[in-house]
Amino acid sequence: MGSGGLDQARRASAGRVLAVASVLPALVLAGWLLAGLPLLLAGVYRPLPALLLGLPVIALLCLAALRLPAGPPVADGAGASEGPLEAGRWQVIGVGAVALASGVFNALLHSEQLVVRRDPATYAQYAIWLARHGSLPIPSQVAAFGGPDQVLVFHSMGFYPANGAVVPQFMPGPPLLFAAGQWAGGLLLTPAVLGALAVLTVAGVAARLAGARWAVPAALAFAVCQPVLYTSRTTLSEIPSLILLFGGMALLHDTLSRAVAAPGAPGRRWAEGAVAGLVFGLAVLVRIDGLRDVLPVLAFAGLLVAMRRSGRPEGAVGPPLLAGVAVGAGLGLYAAYELARPYLEYLSRSVRPLLLICAAVLALTVAGTAAAPWLGRLPRPRWLPAAGAALTVLVMAGLAARPWFQTVRRVPVTKEDRLTWRFIMDTQRANGLPPDGEHLYFEQSLHWVFWYVGVPAVILATLAAAVLVRRLLRDGRPFPWLLPLAVIGWTTVSTLLRPEITPDHPWASRRLVPVVIPGLVVLAVWGLRWLRERPWWLRYGPRTPARVTAAGVALLLLPPVVTSIGTAFTPVERGEAAAVAAMCARIPANASVLVVERVTGDRLTQVVRGSCGVPTAKVDITVGDTAPGDTVRRLASRIRAAGRVPVVLAADVDQVARYGTPTQLMGLVTRQDERSLTGPPDGTWGLRISAWMAVA
Repeated sequence: MGSGGLDQARRASAGRVLAVASVLPALVLAGWLLAGLPLLLAGVYRPLPALLLGLPVIALLCLAALRLPAGPPVADGAGASEGPLEAGRWQVIGVGAVALASGVFNALLHSEQLVVRRDPATYAQYAIWLARHGSLPIPSQVAAFGGPDQVLVFHSMGFYPANGAVVPQFMPGPPLLFAAGQWAGGLLLTPAVLGALAVLTVAGVAARLAGARWAVPAALAFAVCQPVLYTSRTTLSEIPSLILLFGGMALLHDTLSRAVAAPGAPGRRWAEGAVAGLVFGLAVLVRIDGLRDVLPVLAFAGLLVAMRRSGRPEGAVGPPLLAGVAVGAGLGLYAAYELARPYLEYLSRSVRPLLLICAAVLALTVAGTAAAPWLGRLPRPRWLPAAGAALTVLVMAGLAARPWFQTVRRVPVTKEDRLTWRFIMDTQRANGLPPDGEHLYFEQSLHWVFWYVGVPAVILATLAAAVLVRRLLRDGRPFPWLLPLAVIGWTTVSTLLRPEITPDHPWASRRLVPVVIPGLVVLAVWGLRWLRERPWWLRYGPRTPARVTAAGVALLLLPPVVTSIGTAFTPVERGEAAAVAAMCARIPANASVLVVERVTGDRLTQVVRGSCGVPTAKVDITVGDTAPGDTVRRLASRIRAAGRVPVVLAADVDQVARYGTPTQLMGLVTRQDERSLTGPPDGTWGLRISAWMAVA
């Protein structure tokens, strides 16, 4: 074999590594979720059953879907086709190095959010309960308190009451993954591993859609964004959702490319399309917002079905894709109904309209598929491609100008609205802003993207989207971009219009992680590629395109690095794992814990019940911040009559001293996330958590 043939063989080998490595994370997550959900519903989510069922399911998914892409189904018009199989050894090593560095960096600086103050600790305590018990709901254990009593409250922040028991907030997908990390001895390190896998996934999508040479810049630009660092260090749902959505894009891209290159093998097309759809649909099991994110997949599946009727080879993927999405999303909705019904009721103002939108999209998809032959004969206006490109730019311009003509407000109506109102007021005072608890700051959502990704990346992504929309409306090319552009565009616009999250940062930045940031990064590198390949650069010399590339990559990387540097090297809430372990060691093994102070009840009720394994309840507080003393003493007498040790828990020594000798359980001094409303966070705030107990 000559030197040219040897180089080509090495490049193909390296490209295979990138092609496989970038879809493997989604297949592994999907297989584990498929195996874990029925075990959880049966109440036997334990290490051995999960491994015995999960590994074969993962293997089956890989066997069905792990086939190398055959190249883009059609050329994208931005230059020579160069998918992941064209990746050289150093490009693959570069992607792997970025992913590994991301995982190690975030593992070293991981957070330890175990005390329930916000969502990460809720996910962590949910995962700890699953890892130890493997079932839901969480029993109240009223017998440990001498039987039911109207002043005993077993639910707390992030954990809802349900038929005399307690169910955690949120969808069960992420806790199923984090519980596996707990079994492996690294619950708090699991997000960093998932973050590294997300870098691989985004790089793989960039290689497929923009070309192999752009995989490393895309991986770097994604990995250094502050929201990505933030969600890769703590137990949240955004990174697993990203892996499934972008992994689904990569799998479907490969399936379509093989359908065009080898139109036969309908059985294999069914398996590949169904797995891609299943991966997309399982995003609903991870986040209820995943239902919104996969809506374009439904419409795209309908388009493929219509193409099948006209004899296009890609159309063979339509029916299995639709079936896979339906099964995956159906499992997610069923799990939500069975395991998180109070959470759905809490989100009903958002979930009900979303379900109606899903029904409308499904109906329009069916109608459009049926009318496809007639619609295909309609004349295409010449002005349509230019109008689509202009509309793309105008939408982004409107979102950028939104703070000048709109202030998004919400008058508090529900209890949750009033809590958000109070939280925003407190945060405004801390930020030195005029107090206005009705101001939600959603009009600044595109400016959040400017902070974290950078203005150059947003401009390049907007340019790329406009060019791609124009080409798609002109002649249907580049077809491989149609679904990714639909998912990225739909989710980006809908997310930026209504982020539906408390607007302090870095907290609110997590809304941008599943689709907005990775989508804009992939679009930006395609836009940079398109810009680099314009022929006008050659008039300035043959090296000018390379200089344009270097300058463009620098503009992609420097803004997010500058924003991230203020918090990237400061872990938050460190010491909580040791503090919780020390607290559990001091509580008597045969105790029944009564939490008699409001804030401690919110923060530690499930921590003591789940992490310490001790029956725990709050005492109902109707006035003030602590429970009446005579009520506490009455409950303590009932606990002793049941043969257990009554332990009273509160935040301050004075709150427990009247019941017995006080013992400090926790005196943690650490750092917490900043709460910034009008700019990116550039530091952290102090945090003190105190807990005292007394044996009544």
